Amino acid sequence: MLIFYDGDCPLCCAKRDFLQRRDRKGVLQFSNIRALDFQPLENLPDRDVLAFEIHSVAPDGRVLRAMEVIREAYRMIGLGWLMAPTGWPLLRPLFDRLYTHVARNRHRYSRMFRRSNR
Repeated sequence: MLIFYDGDCPLCCAKRDFLQRRDRKGVLQFSNIRALDFQPLENLPDRDVLAFEIHSVAPDGRVLRAMEVIREAYRMIGLGWLMAPTGWPLLRPLFDRLYTHVARNRHRYSRMFRRSNR
């Protein structure tokens, strides 16, 4: 699965690093949308939309976004059970909204965590 992430976002990079460390099968690939040579694929939105929330292209060609990406990435690396509750019918809307909130405020949260880690 090809995952598009914001390389200027410390939270995004931390999530990328977490997934890469646990991807023992090498099923995940990552593309930094902030790289100077970044070229979006034909079936993907432009960089501004990709920067708003995480997107990926699944092995079957489906374009996933937001929590769908997270759930699928965890499933593919064998940790799907960790994210399974986020997809349960009663909890899914809550986690999807929470993701949207964090995605919109990720730079502010990154600054808060950076300060608290000093």
